[in-house]
Amino acid sequence: MKHLIIIPLLLIGYFTQAQIKGNASTISRQNIISSEELGNATVYGKRIQSFRHRNLSPNAMITIDVKALNNVIADSYTAVFNVTQIGKTSEETNKLMSDRVNKIKDILLSKGILAKDFIIDVISFVPVYETVVERKLFSKKYNEVPKGFELQQNLHIKFNKVEQFESILSACANNEVYNLVKVDYFINDIQAVYKKLRVEILKVLKEKQQFHSNLGFDLKDYIPTIADIEYCHFPREFYKNYQAFNSISLEAIKKKKGVITAKKQTSYYYDPISFKEYDVVINPSIVEPVVQIGMEIKLQYHLKPKEQESIEKEVIKNKYFIVSNDGAINVKELKLEN
Repeated sequence: MKHLIIIPLLLIGYFTQAQIKGNASTISRQNIISSEELGNATVYGKRIQSFRHRNLSPNAMITIDVKALNNVIADSYTAVFNVTQIGKTSEETNKLMSDRVNKIKDILLSKGILAKDFIIDVISFVPVYETVVERKLFSKKYNEVPKGFELQQNLHIKFNKVEQFESILSACANNEVYNLVKVDYFINDIQAVYKKLRVEILKVLKEKQQFHSNLGFDLKDYIPTIADIEYCHFPREFYKNYQAFNSISLEAIKKKKGVITAKKQTSYYYDPISFKEYDVVINPSIVEPVVQIGMEIKLQYHLKPKEQESIEKEVIKNKYFIVSNDGAINVKELKLEN
């Protein structure tokens, strides 16, 4: 009888352990999109494969490439806000818009923004219509009649320091302007940035050329070909979005009630170009969004063809033979007219 009690307990323990292992292999994370974007997230049920080195394929052609990147903090910025105002008449609409804009301007002037750096760009000023039903005895007609006016403007606000942007946002929000269209970044002398990249590229290029010479390859025996590229990327090109949330509710399980799914907020973050494949990175530590200016150069060396040895050819001139009656042979050269 004791054996009959122990065996079911053992079986229960075995199946419980198997069930736990089975559940553990199916646990997932909502924030995980793919194995390439895990970051510091914990992974359940699968292991991250280790990075593998690239397969090397030796050939007769020598390739030397250098990549350089400069993370440049902008010299100035321009924020663009969209403002929409409606009113019953054109005068009322224009006055309401002017009051809002002038309040924003006065606040920003007191915060150090110059008057010439506050520009108003009028987008549209159009009437707004509504549909009125005209009823007759045997018919019904819909007519559009003017209801008011809509004025739309863009505010271009230039500032030189990132800290000023908070004051700009506050001034706009206090006057019911919430639509931030974009923020542009500007560099005063971009050619100076490219010049600095060229200097750094030449340093690394000479080091790599010397490295191949130390390996026993005389680059003078090769014919070089070259390709280069320059590019400039702004922060707005590298913003990504994600949704971070947890929809598990233990209280709903205890109370045996359903869960009403809430709308999940979409978050954005700045994800700049990674510099892991670059030979030169200027200002690698990024705290704020920056303008990323890059330059790449690639050299390919093809082995010069061997010079063929010149072979002297014997020129055989045309001749004719004259045999006399006594058997004597007279050899003469045949001259051909061109």
